[in-house]
Amino acid sequence: MYNILRRDSFVKKAKKFFKKHPQLKEKFKKVILNLENNPFEPSLKTHKLGGKLNDLYSCSLNYEYRIILSIIIIENNIYLVDIGSHDEVY
Repeated sequence: MYNILRRDSFVKKAKKFFKKHPQLKEKFKKVILNLENNPFEPSLKTHKLGGKLNDLYSCSLNYEYRIILSIIIIENNIYLVDIGSHDEVY
């Protein structure tokens, strides 16, 4: 089981994001539950990023929106870093 931790900057972005997209709140809750159980669950499409984000991972909220994560396996912590459309987070 993994611990989901939210950075302050993520909380701020998430508030704005869900204000614009309230229909995605339930989907987000399901994604968080899946992340807690297995961050590499195939339905999440979790993958390592490259370039300036090479120490981070991304998972899908839906086809259009992504959640950027920092996964620290040793401590079983997952830090939520960013949320938004593909263009906004990359």
